[in-house]
Amino acid sequence: MVKAKVKLKLKTHRGAAKRFKITAGGKVVGRHAYARHILTSKARKRKRRLAKDAMVAPGDAAQVRRMLPYGN
Repeated sequence: MVKAKVKLKLKTHRGAAKRFKITAGGKVVGRHAYARHILTSKARKRKRRLAKDAMVAPGDAAQVRRMLPYGN
């Protein structure tokens, strides 16, 4: 009797799962940097833009996708 080979499940990087999501089109969405503290010196317009979601750069998106093997 031959044992069947089992393909192991990959673990999702939990830190990445909390910070990024993959859109239906396959793009990676995250948050803007520089939006957490010392906000008094930043313009209102800049703070509004930083509050919105941002597409992750293509070079970084590949690394994020490896951390999210099931497209969380």
